[in-house]
Amino acid sequence: MKKYLLSVYQPDGPIPGPEVLGPIMTALTALNEEMRAKGAWVFDGGLFPPDTATVIRVRDDEVGMTDGPYVEGKEHLGGLTIVQAADLDEALVWGRKLAAATTLPIEVRPFQ
Repeated sequence: MKKYLLSVYQPDGPIPGPEVLGPIMTALTALNEEMRAKGAWVFDGGLFPPDTATVIRVRDDEVGMTDGPYVEGKEHLGGLTIVQAADLDEALVWGRKLAAATTLPIEVRPFQ
C-alpha cells in the first residue's frame, strides 16, 4: 500500500474558540478512530503557528537561518495526517472525510 500525506491548511489569524473548535475536535477524533480501525492511519499531528517556524537555507556553502515561514500567505500548514491507501482514489476518500471533519482545505499527495 502507498502512503499519502493529507495536509491541513488553515487560515492565518487567531485560533478559534472552544465553541468552534470543540465540534471539530470531536469529528477529528472520530475520524482518526475510523482510520485506525480500517488500518489506514499511520501518523497525524497538529503544528504550532507559523511564527514558530525556522527556515534553513544553504547558499554558496553558507548556511543561513531565518525565523518564520518560508512563504507568506493567507493560510498555512496547520497539521498533517499520513494514511496508507491502495490508490489515490482511496486516499481521496480519507481526504474528503478529513476536510469535512476539520472544515478546512486538505491537500492529498503521495509519497515517492
